[in-house]
Amino acid sequence: MAQIDTLSPLRDVIRQHELMAKKSLGQNFLLDLNLTAKIARAGGSLEGVNVVEIGPGPGGLTRALLASGAKHVVAVERDERCLAALAEIAAHYPGRLTVHAGDALEANWPDLIGKLEGPIRIAANLPYNIATPLLIGWLKTEPWPPWFDAMILMFQKEVAERIVATEADDAYGRLGVLAGWRTQAQIVFDVPPSAFVPPPKVTSSVVHLRPRPEPLPCTSSALERVTQAAFGQRRKMLRQSLKSLGGDLSAALEAAGLRPDMRAEEVPVEGFVTLANTLAK
Repeated sequence: MAQIDTLSPLRDVIRQHELMAKKSLGQNFLLDLNLTAKIARAGGSLEGVNVVEIGPGPGGLTRALLASGAKHVVAVERDERCLAALAEIAAHYPGRLTVHAGDALEANWPDLIGKLEGPIRIAANLPYNIATPLLIGWLKTEPWPPWFDAMILMFQKEVAERIVATEADDAYGRLGVLAGWRTQAQIVFDVPPSAFVPPPKVTSSVVHLRPRPEPLPCTSSALERVTQAAFGQRRKMLRQSLKSLGGDLSAALEAAGLRPDMRAEEVPVEGFVTLANTLAK
């Protein structure tokens, strides 16, 4: 495996700083720098691009982002054990890495990115235990278009399939509707368990999400309310699963061009958006 920089191999970094992955933090470290470089480049050229990274750990993806030309990387790391290793990377790439110690779920993104000039991209091997809440938070960003031009994120393959699913797929659900409403999402490639330390029990997938510049007008709260009701009883027909929402359901379904006997898994994103807007009125 070729090195992408002159820093120590990641296995040595982990050994030196005693960075055994913690299950409680959802940590699974990627040690193959060629693979992290592939992830870094999955969203296109990084020249002149700022990157926000979540959970850098010992810094495998961080190093790949910087070696691939990222203008500046803002890394958010909750595990204080990793800070010394990240400081070594910052010293190797002077002025191009800023590390914030804290929980990404509580991050104030405008504050963290406020001084960055130029396009911003999110790239991360997300800790599995916070991956979906983080994504949903970014998808609900206001105003839209958001502060990022793309997201390159790793999830468990099962979650990735839910993100990119449409009404034609078995994995289609609330996450697919929210992601499909505001982004164009695709799975770029899969990553086997053997690529991680420790190896997880599942295959992972890298997902590329590109924000739609003008998604169909709707509020995320209205869309979540409708999809929660519909997919909460996904085997029932809409006339039953949406009954709890109140209002003139028959008229709302008709206005959205949906049949009362349809099930949630048959309704396209556009249908849910129209239905959410109609019921919100």
